[in-house]
Amino acid sequence: MTTSSFLKNCVLFLFLLPGSPWLNHAFAEVKLPAIVSSNMVLQRNTTVKLWGWADANEKITIQLSWQTGNNKVVADEKGNWQLAVTTTDSKAPQTISIKSKESEIRLDNVLFGEVWLCSGQSNMQQPLKGYMGQPTFEGPMTIAKANNPNLRLFTVNRKAAKSPLNDVAEYIGWQAVNAASVADFSAVAYFFGQQLQEILDVPVGLIHTSWGGSAIQAWISEEAISALQKVNLDEVDLSQRTNQIPTALFNAMINPLTSYAIKGVLWYQGESNRMEPEKYKDFLPAMVKDWRKRWELGDFPFYYVQIAPFMYGNDNEVFQSTENSAFIREAQIQCLDLIPNSGMAVTMDIGDDHCIHPPKKKEVADRLLFNALHHTYGYNTVDYSGPVYSNQAAENGGLLLEFKHAELGVFAYDELEGFEIAGDDKVFHPAKASIVKRKQVFVVSDSVPHPVAVRYAWRNWVNGTLFDSNLLPASSFRTDDWDDATRADY
Repeated sequence: MTTSSFLKNCVLFLFLLPGSPWLNHAFAEVKLPAIVSSNMVLQRNTTVKLWGWADANEKITIQLSWQTGNNKVVADEKGNWQLAVTTTDSKAPQTISIKSKESEIRLDNVLFGEVWLCSGQSNMQQPLKGYMGQPTFEGPMTIAKANNPNLRLFTVNRKAAKSPLNDVAEYIGWQAVNAASVADFSAVAYFFGQQLQEILDVPVGLIHTSWGGSAIQAWISEEAISALQKVNLDEVDLSQRTNQIPTALFNAMINPLTSYAIKGVLWYQGESNRMEPEKYKDFLPAMVKDWRKRWELGDFPFYYVQIAPFMYGNDNEVFQSTENSAFIREAQIQCLDLIPNSGMAVTMDIGDDHCIHPPKKKEVADRLLFNALHHTYGYNTVDYSGPVYSNQAAENGGLLLEFKHAELGVFAYDELEGFEIAGDDKVFHPAKASIVKRKQVFVVSDSVPHPVAVRYAWRNWVNGTLFDSNLLPASSFRTDDWDDATRADY
């Protein structure tokens, strides 16, 4: 053996010895989760967590630029540590210094602001630059103008796991908005955050974690979903239909974020569950309740998007079937009463008959923003909801419909379309609808002399025609609860 080889082997032997200083150094460094880094936005005016990992019983000193003195924490027997920190409303960039015997970490350019988690499937994931052959309206100019150091983005890349992870495996770290950082970022999330930042004049942080085509079951923890269905991933191949596997996306793309304080959640999902509307009414409230429990922030705001009309199939053939997406839209409306502190953006007027990814993402973001401004930020004069059917009355051979959330009345650009009416035989016929006294809708048909029920926009594909005076659309709705209705042949 040469002298050089002998020395290398001695070094390796010392490195591997129990208690070796080299071995201790290799594992004693403090580690932070991916989302806790320079350039991050911490939720302002609240208590947030800083956390990470180190050697068992490691002593750690944390210094915050907005506080005097040092904070001392000690890692537990498993090496976990955390510190509760009070933030302020300062707009100045902050620094965080984290030191241990073997580590010295400095986080720079940290801001206090409003943090929103944005999740769902492909319509939330759709970037400002659009998909192949599927544009995002206003995307190119928005990208060109993007330059805002007070708007920060963090992206969780697609990943699945059979058990909950404590850190995200693949991601794009916190970065300020510029033309390069926004092109691939969620259009809905960006339009929402950019406008919120301008209106409130405070920093905003957006955390995007979505997967196209994902079912809601994939975003729910095993603990929560087990009350609704059995889950066993022992023999499951995560590479097959990954975005449909119950709990798999929660484990890898949500659980690692639950210690990071947020203001609220934006959710755009439902297409993958459109064939099971009754189950969706169980799944969505269960998911929200579970997320709120894990974040330990109370009933934080949860604002979601109703799926848009799309030509899923032959409307006449699927009228009373769950293949008619009007049923999942109805379920999403009903979830408003099942989820405290929630709101919904209706998209009846901005769908696309042959593209499941409608290009008008800014309109979607606007309607989410109206909910947030009205309910979360105290802008009480901002309208957030289109007309919502409340009751009907028989009158002059037709039915007169009343609406709530239409304080200044209802509106139509041209003639109202999409209304159908039925008698006791439960057969729906096309109907004529007109606005009465600028606040009611009268529906009538010569084919139905004694009407008892109305349906509006009860189809897969329809272009909504009923709005309130602020041009927020009404959802599709029905005044009956029949499960055996039919549509007349014409």
